[in-house]
Amino acid sequence: MLTILDNVDLFTPAPLGPSCIVIGGGKTLAVLKAGADLPLERLGNEGVALQHFDLGGKILVPGFIDAHIHVTGGGGEDGAATKVPAPLLSDFTTAGVTSVVGLLGTDDVTRSTAELLAGVRALRELGLSAWCWTGGYHIPPTTLTGSVRTDVVNIEAIIGAGEIAISDHRSSQPSLDELLRVASECHLAGLLTKKAGVLHLHLGDGPRGLELVREALEVSEIPARVFQPTHVNRRTALFEEALDLASRGCHIDITSFPVGPEEDAYPAAVALHRYFEAGLPAERISISSDGGGCLPVFDEQGRMVEMDIGSSASLPATLTEATALGVPFEFALAAITSNIADHLRLQGKGYIRVGADADLVALDGEGVVTDVLAAGHWMVRDGEALARGPFE
Repeated sequence: MLTILDNVDLFTPAPLGPSCIVIGGGKTLAVLKAGADLPLERLGNEGVALQHFDLGGKILVPGFIDAHIHVTGGGGEDGAATKVPAPLLSDFTTAGVTSVVGLLGTDDVTRSTAELLAGVRALRELGLSAWCWTGGYHIPPTTLTGSVRTDVVNIEAIIGAGEIAISDHRSSQPSLDELLRVASECHLAGLLTKKAGVLHLHLGDGPRGLELVREALEVSEIPARVFQPTHVNRRTALFEEALDLASRGCHIDITSFPVGPEEDAYPAAVALHRYFEAGLPAERISISSDGGGCLPVFDEQGRMVEMDIGSSASLPATLTEATALGVPFEFALAAITSNIADHLRLQGKGYIRVGADADLVALDGEGVVTDVLAAGHWMVRDGEALARGPFE
């Protein structure tokens, strides 16, 4: 079966304008200019099965990559009743997400690495691409084989460790030496496997901010790329620290959580605009959603007083909001496609080009996700989820 997507405004994420895409076997086979002479009749006569779709000038972009997802659910900070259920397949696909990286958070006791890996396998069975981080908030990390290094080396789906928490009252209050030990295991495992080998760091709103990461860069030989702090827009001062780390070679991750008007935080679109205006390397910024995770609010005694739940739907919304603020569309798009694919070494992801996986998202003029293909299979068509999990 060959599928032809015609009459699209293509961003690969670089802008290519009016184009036509040919896909087959789950891959992009050709990227052509609009109006290219395709031998459709001859192919049909030769027995090639064809699907031909005119997308009416919609914007076509790579499938979104959400690299911070609680695929088994998050939460639990106010007892077992506040454990968040796992997101459903259509929660991802209707948001344009075709690749996810799952993780454990605060609760790495009643939730396990084995359960997390099962969640990754489930998403793969349902048609998405999925990987995961090993560990959770705490050191020593929760693992399957006994160490971060052996988890990454021996388990194909595991690409690094995370989300190890720092500057947070829920963390294990790690020392510099403890953090360096985990980072070294990530780095070595990455070298042995050609995987990302990244240490994905949860940032709380504590006053120490990114102090531990700065110290790690100053006293160790571990490359800056290994350290990937996330939630860096949760405080304005923290984001300024993150900008400094990006200038020193770290890849920083913004979270697209809701931000109230009185909060000392940057909405994801505003943070991305500030990064763009700072003129820092475009490839060192990404956006994730914390989908399926609890977004708690604590009082001064560390007791949860309210909560929300993260959603991948915040990614396309942030793309639209950032563009409205003056961020070039292709710059914002790269933060949820090519930048994270390159940093995490997700082969075949993040780009529309010959040989890449046919993970494709069509957006209407308002930036709303209307059509999604994952590995060449329709997941969403005209805004309707065609593929659903068994419990939807």
